[in-house]
Amino acid sequence: MMNKKLVMFILIAVLVISAIGCSNSASKDSKTFTVGFDQDFPPMGFVGDDGEFTGFDLELAAEVAKRLDMELKLQPIAWDSKDAELESGNIDCIWNGFTINGREDKYTWTEPYLKNNQVFVVRADSDIQTLDDLAGKSVVVQVDSSAEKALEDEPELVESFGEYITAPNYNAALMDLEAGAVDAVAMDEVVAKYQNEKRGGIFRILDEVLAPEEYGVGFLLGNEELRDKVQKTLEEMAADGTMAKISEKWFDDDITIIGK
Repeated sequence: MMNKKLVMFILIAVLVISAIGCSNSASKDSKTFTVGFDQDFPPMGFVGDDGEFTGFDLELAAEVAKRLDMELKLQPIAWDSKDAELESGNIDCIWNGFTINGREDKYTWTEPYLKNNQVFVVRADSDIQTLDDLAGKSVVVQVDSSAEKALEDEPELVESFGEYITAPNYNAALMDLEAGAVDAVAMDEVVAKYQNEKRGGIFRILDEVLAPEEYGVGFLLGNEELRDKVQKTLEEMAADGTMAKISEKWFDDDITIIGK
């Protein structure tokens, strides 16, 4: 009889300890802010020369986490797996030049903090000047990107291409463009300008815009609690000039739009 009571006591003790452990784990997790991003998307989020993650969006995220007294965890993800990462709870948000337009109902969003355009990039010496000149040309786009989404709304333009290719990331796409393997890349203007400057102006952005858009931070649909905390913090950062300083560091200008 005593043995049964002892066994029962031990089982209860184990359950209590497990419950406490789970509670502590949940508490710890709630203090971690895990940001999902594409690590090949400079200047928004990428691997720096020192091997560390860096970028405009990641600096914003770090400042938000600091002000919320949360531990920032940077989680690189495959861009075409971003929804699965979010739905599984592996990340708390997607923050990496993430376009709101066309995705308004798929995520719980902050207010937009940056404006952007989807554009076409060609080599500086290319004879391509307009969208009509892309007829018969080889065009590449990052898989599951905003540019790919924008081109879905331009079927006649896509049909005019000689070849339409997807790349895993824009670094690979721009390397192909530089090597002459493709004629144009459809991509984010903010990223294109940064990449062109870093590569010595070897590219040129066409004047005609494919699609205007806005960047926001995307959370799992319904996660308004965390979204509201991040939104409030971003507004505070805009008001005290911190957001402008981070923007000027990366773009030599304040191109943010919160509070303006």
